[in-house]
Amino acid sequence: MTGGFGWRARIGQLYPAGGLADSEPQTMAPDGVLFVTTRLGFNRVGLEQSRGLVRDLEGPARLLADAQVQLILFNCTSASMAVGPEAIKTRITGATGIPATTTIEGVMAALAATGARRLGLLTPYSEDVVEAETVFLRDRGYAVTQTGGRPCRTPVEQGSIPPETWLDWAAPFAGAPIDALLISCAGIRLAPVLAAIEQRVGVPVVTSNQAVVWNCLKLLGIGERPPGFGALLAGRYG
Repeated sequence: MTGGFGWRARIGQLYPAGGLADSEPQTMAPDGVLFVTTRLGFNRVGLEQSRGLVRDLEGPARLLADAQVQLILFNCTSASMAVGPEAIKTRITGATGIPATTTIEGVMAALAATGARRLGLLTPYSEDVVEAETVFLRDRGYAVTQTGGRPCRTPVEQGSIPPETWLDWAAPFAGAPIDALLISCAGIRLAPVLAAIEQRVGVPVVTSNQAVVWNCLKLLGIGERPPGFGALLAGRYG
């Protein structure tokens, strides 16, 4: 799909500097929805590094405001989880006057929409981030019954994992006691294999970038749901 020139909506994206998958939301967006990206300093993976991603939000957010975006997305799952979405949104909107959203909000809204309670969790995170996300999910009523993936040291490593590798890593979740599979991280490339992963595991698959596209469309009142990127984005759950 083409992004056009944002004739339907322009969404500002604040994205980790070392990340390679900032084009994923655009790939999954309907025609006329344009993601405009500005980067935030980040080149190592870890919980403390994720918290440091918000050190300077206001300057980059103001750059996005120059593009007259209708919504600003802070697109890092681990950082929005570790810092908290409300604190991040307050700073962005305070600096720009533009509504804001975060990755973790999109992920949690998507999981709620599927009705899942038992989750598989597949990530490229370091152990401390996996532990923190598992606790975060459990504190909100989800049981993480199985985990998988491979820890990466840098966002470049995360983005360099071939999409087909995620299909292989998802295979052990087929037949597992889960209601949905969460593939967490906005820094990985999944769009080409998302539908195939969902078919293989046999349950709804929620990914960070898929969830933020779905959530941004809902926040902006855009009803079109592009096919080919899993049941969530196709509109099965609203």
